Amino acid sequence: MSITIETPRLMLRPPKLGDWEAICAFLGSDRARHIGGPYTRAKAWRGFGHMVGHWTLRGFGLFVGIEKDSGAPVLSAGPWFPEGWPEHELAWSVWDARAEGTGLAAEAAIATRDWAYSELGLSTLVSYIGASNTRSAALAKRVGCVIDPNAPLIDDGEEDAHQDAYHVWRHPAADADGNPGAYA
Repeated sequence: MSITIETPRLMLRPPKLGDWEAICAFLGSDRARHIGGPYTRAKAWRGFGHMVGHWTLRGFGLFVGIEKDSGAPVLSAGPWFPEGWPEHELAWSVWDARAEGTGLAAEAAIATRDWAYSELGLSTLVSYIGASNTRSAALAKRVGCVIDPNAPLIDDGEEDAHQDAYHVWRHPAADADGNPGAYA
């Protein structure tokens, strides 16, 4: 796919095979604990396949954030809507510890949210964030989200012991132009 979003410090594009080692390193590390990790290399491959396949099946998905200065893939962010989920999610993961706390995740979240509103025509998004994931909760607040206690929870038909161990963060709605804001 040739979809790209450019921000001041990132090029955001759909995942490519060349991103595999970077996401595998992230998924195999403790940094992935809030999304079910660390993963074995084989399970990381399946997770990467889900990320790539979402673009094929839905026509959108998580973008890989390439840092302009280094050319390295450092994060993923974007709209996500797996089967069984009640609402479209805006998800993000910072793959590289060096990108943590730099504002790159907020830049990516806002840019991909703007894209989802303007290009996909979505009017609302949520982020499902584990109750113990304080960094993602802080990012959600930074980009204007609030906890929505009335939002439906994920029911994907699988037994999930952690089903109620997360919060549903509601993103600000798009304005008349389909755009909630500028880069933070």
